[in-house]
Amino acid sequence: MPSTTLGTPPTPPRAADELAAMLVDARTRSLALMQDILEARELGPRLAIVNPPLWELGHLGFFHDHFALRGLYGLPDYQLAGADRLFDSSSIAHDDRWALPLPSRDETLDYLSRVQQAMLERLPDGTASAAQSYVYQLTTLHEDMHGEAFLYTRQTLGDPVPELGMPPPGQPPAMTSSGPLPGDVAIPGGRHRLGSDEAVPFRFDNEKPPLAVEVAPFSIARAPVTNAEYAAFIEDGGYARRELWSEAGWRWREHQALQGPIYWRRDSEGHWEERCFDRWLPLAPHQPVVHVGWHEAEAWCRWAGRRLPSEAEWEVAASRAPSADGSALAPGKRRFPWGDTPPDPARANLDAWRLGRLDVAALPGGDSAFGCRQMLGNVWEWTASPFAPFPGFTPELYRDYSAPWFREGRYVLRGGAWATRSRLAHTSYRNFFTPDRHDTLAGFRTCA
Repeated sequence: MPSTTLGTPPTPPRAADELAAMLVDARTRSLALMQDILEARELGPRLAIVNPPLWELGHLGFFHDHFALRGLYGLPDYQLAGADRLFDSSSIAHDDRWALPLPSRDETLDYLSRVQQAMLERLPDGTASAAQSYVYQLTTLHEDMHGEAFLYTRQTLGDPVPELGMPPPGQPPAMTSSGPLPGDVAIPGGRHRLGSDEAVPFRFDNEKPPLAVEVAPFSIARAPVTNAEYAAFIEDGGYARRELWSEAGWRWREHQALQGPIYWRRDSEGHWEERCFDRWLPLAPHQPVVHVGWHEAEAWCRWAGRRLPSEAEWEVAASRAPSADGSALAPGKRRFPWGDTPPDPARANLDAWRLGRLDVAALPGGDSAFGCRQMLGNVWEWTASPFAPFPGFTPELYRDYSAPWFREGRYVLRGGAWATRSRLAHTSYRNFFTPDRHDTLAGFRTCA
């Protein structure tokens, strides 16, 4: 069972109405993403990369129930009898989730509603405590992560494009062509504190304590690799050339029988198409390639004479600025590539309202100080760095968030995708997947 005894890390208190709004917003999004799926199938196919929809919905309620109502407020019982035996992801093996005696859809929805209402009723007027601020953000951001995973599931299973309702003001859904953004930027070397410090309002355990690293000068692409650039690799026999792949990568490619990204195919005239949910669309040449695993990114780099950035290099390019003469890194670190102002639609493609990617030249207002574009949003970006703890790492309240996965051979991804919630994304946030995962919204940016 997830721990509720490790205590809450020091967290700046938040306004109670902000926490309530986050909580309600996350639930509204979850239901918008899942309602039609639950009506079509409550369990769905047993796959290693998806959860049964009804189980995943109940797990959301359990996570809030466990950490907030029981852990924070000390309620003696779960809001649904036996919830821990049904929805605790730490103790229930993935394949067993299809065989559990789950409550009905209506009972599960009622459980979620009762948990949320109990959490809202316990928030004070004015400012929440530091402990409330930490736990409510933890459980809300956990739900946000599952919201992104719901979109992965919809893509995997070829479900229709979800109906998310009306976007808030300033969230334009239209995707217009803006073209490519070729070239590299030169980054001077210097000392850097990798990870998150106290300036970040909410930090996950794997982001701390910040690690002092020395970064050598390097050059990095202004934009992620595009569909057109990736297609050139395929046309040059990239998926058939053993010398471009690592031993593990080649075994994986052969096992998957891949001749290109998992959701690409050729139409009757030989042109590439890409499946987006349940629709096959002409491949957009200047959008970043997506749904590629780390093995594929590594093979493309070997073909192109490039390499993946380390996560330290990625973070320097995203969060630092040059000195006045450009020869060194200026002091300070940005929470977002453009500064410390939270994301908005003119700077980053986040929050899923566009329901897809933009061309890599879009959103110049979101450039980093060095001129790298879309380092937050659009697609997650693989790095060369294995997912590992920083020295001094300590598991926090949700002890299974990071610690169990350090030993799995995962790699770090940075930046966030179009489906990532803006309240989650910042320049020090670390995502982590195994190198074979190509169902996620991941692409890559390269170094010279």
